[in-house]
Order: sequence, then structure tokens, then C-alpha cells
Amino acid sequence: MASPRLETFCCPNRDAATQLVLTFQPGVFCGVCIGSASASLLLSALQLLPKKGQQGRRKTPKASSSTTILLLISACDMLGGLGIIFRSSVWLGFPGFVANISVANGTDVWPAAFCVGSAMWIQLLYSAGFWWLFCYAVDSYLVVRRSAGLSTIVLYHMMTWGLAILLCVEGIAMLYYPSVSSCENGLEHAIPHYVTTYVPLLLVLVANPVLFSRTVTAVASLLKGRQGIYTENERRLGTEIKVRFFKIMLVFVICWSSNIINESLLFYLEMQPDINESPLKSVRNAALITWIIMGVLNPMQGFLFTLAFYGWTGWKLDLQWRKSEIPWESISTSTAADNAYALPGGNSVNFHDSKKTTVAPNHQTDEALGMLSEGNLPSDDRLPRNSPVYQGW
Repeated sequence: MASPRLETFCCPNRDAATQLVLTFQPGVFCGVCIGSASASLLLSALQLLPKKGQQGRRKTPKASSSTTILLLISACDMLGGLGIIFRSSVWLGFPGFVANISVANGTDVWPAAFCVGSAMWIQLLYSAGFWWLFCYAVDSYLVVRRSAGLSTIVLYHMMTWGLAILLCVEGIAMLYYPSVSSCENGLEHAIPHYVTTYVPLLLVLVANPVLFSRTVTAVASLLKGRQGIYTENERRLGTEIKVRFFKIMLVFVICWSSNIINESLLFYLEMQPDINESPLKSVRNAALITWIIMGVLNPMQGFLFTLAFYGWTGWKLDLQWRKSEIPWESISTSTAADNAYALPGGNSVNFHDSKKTTVAPNHQTDEALGMLSEGNLPSDDRLPRNSPVYQGW
């Protein structure tokens, strides 16, 4: 699981609230984290691997920015899950090594290095995933407004990795001042670290629903403007886009609301003179329960997001790599209108290269909507029946 308490635990003079949760049944907690992260990692890989019946019939062109962002979100979740598995495995397999983390001014630097390094790895990747999710909401809105393109992905990379690394390093530097073996006492030195950890999470919770809502409104205007009427097919397409955005936010809230609740409870305990007082028993129990829930839900975000992004892609893997189409090499644009590419559902779609041909407004509208929807429209409509963004290919 991902929590700023993991970094705080590396300080020998850690606060009582951090000590409470990280010393509560550590074997059970690490086992839960390993099980949840392993299941999420395997199922996510199963979702992304090519399936039988999805072979490409033509040369696969470049992926769109939205498709690439979805892949990067999944990659961050999977790599973060690997960090959770590694950290929890060391805690279970080498209890003596982990016990040396608590030794102040010890001569062995490896326990502290492991503690800080593994915690930073987990925090950095999950924070990057939050920033990528925010970029996806921005990109969805810009696509509908016809302001996004393949070049935008470079700006997203700069913003995501730049902000994730900057906030992570800044928070860690403030937490471990003047050194890991002699962190400052008191809650004040840890607050900047908690703020830098939760800023991207809260940004997604607040900004993404607003951006998704504005995107849905813009989609409705585009649909009405295509032929001047709002047919049943177009209404269904708008509903599908809205449901898809809702599933993304639902997964995010389910996986991370326990972190916000747990952190609020632990901050409340830290402000008490003695957290072991009897009146605080219910607060302590609630903090421990949400701590275990975090160990289950945080790593599962990767798999749940693949369900929200792509739906269930099936069990039948196609491991004939030379003949199958790699999932993340998605359908974007082609150089000729008659150059069709196979989609996961067995259908095909034609796109025009905006750099080489003049594209009519309706074609631009169709491409924008096709990137955001499932595309379950009649075959005589120009919108793709299986959207490359929704299906993930």
C-alpha cells in the first residue's frame, strides 16, 4: 500500500501514531499487501496482453495521446505494485534486518537505505499515476475541444514526471532533515511530506470530476452539431462516455478514500497527549481497520483501472507475438482513408492523417468522439464501433 507513514517509519524517533499502525500485526499486514499486489499485477498483465481473435491485419500506427496515457497509468500501478511486493517480502523474510531500521545512530546503513528507497519508489510511482490520471482528464477535454494532438504527450511527460519527482524529493528532504538517523521531533517537520504526498491525490478527486463533467457537456454539443439533431444513437453514445468517466472516478474513490480517512484519524491521535488512553480506543481501532483496508485496496487499483479503461478482455491469450498486434500500439490515424485496421472486436476503422489530407469538421468530430466512447453505433455511422481509447488498443 502507499502511505506517507512508510517514510515516517524510517525515522528512529517516529511518532506514536505511525508506530501504532506499522507494528500492528506486521506479518498479517505484509501478507495482505503481497496477496493484493500480486493478484492485481497478474490480472493487470492478463488484461493488457493480446488475446486470440485480435490479430492486426495491417501495420500498426502510432498510439493516440489518450491511449498512451491509459497505458502509462497501468504501468505506474504495476510498477508500484512490484515495489509493495518487494518491500513486504523483505519485511516478512528478514525481520532482523527490518528491526535495525529503528536503531538510532546505527553503523549499518542498509536497513535505512532500504526503508527510504522502497518507500520513495512506491510513493513516486503512485504519485505519477495520479498526475497521469489528471492529464487524462485534461486530454479528454482538449480532444473534444480539438486542441490536443500527439505532440501534447511530451508536455504531459514533463509535467507528470517533473512534478512527481519534485514533490517526492521535497517532501523526503523536509522529513529526513537533518538526517534519517536523527529526524526532527514534532509533527511540524512531517507536515510538508504529507502535503506533497496527498496534493496529487486530492487534485484528482477535485479536478477530474469537473473536467469529466465539462467533457460530457462538450460531447453533447458536438453530437447535436453533427447533424443538427440529437438521435437515440447519439444519446446512447453520450451516456456511454459519462458512464466510463464515472467508473474511473468510482475506482479511484474506492481505492484511496481509506487513505484519507486513515490519515485524518492518525493526525487526530498525534495531537493527543497519550494515544493509549481509553477514550481513544475506538479511534485507534478505526485507524487500524482502515490501515488493513488500505493494504487491500491500494494495490488493487491497477487491475480495477484496467476494467474501467478496457472492460474485461478475456482469458484466451495469444502468445504468437509475431502474428499478433501488441495492445499498446493503438490505432490512431492512417495515411489513407481506405486503409483499415482491425480492432479488438473484429471490426475495422478508417482514419485520415490530418497532416496530409484535409479533414472535414464531421470527421474531426467523429475522431474526437471515437476516442472517448465505446463506439457501439450502427455500422453505417462513421464513428468507430470499438474505440481505441476505450478498448485500450
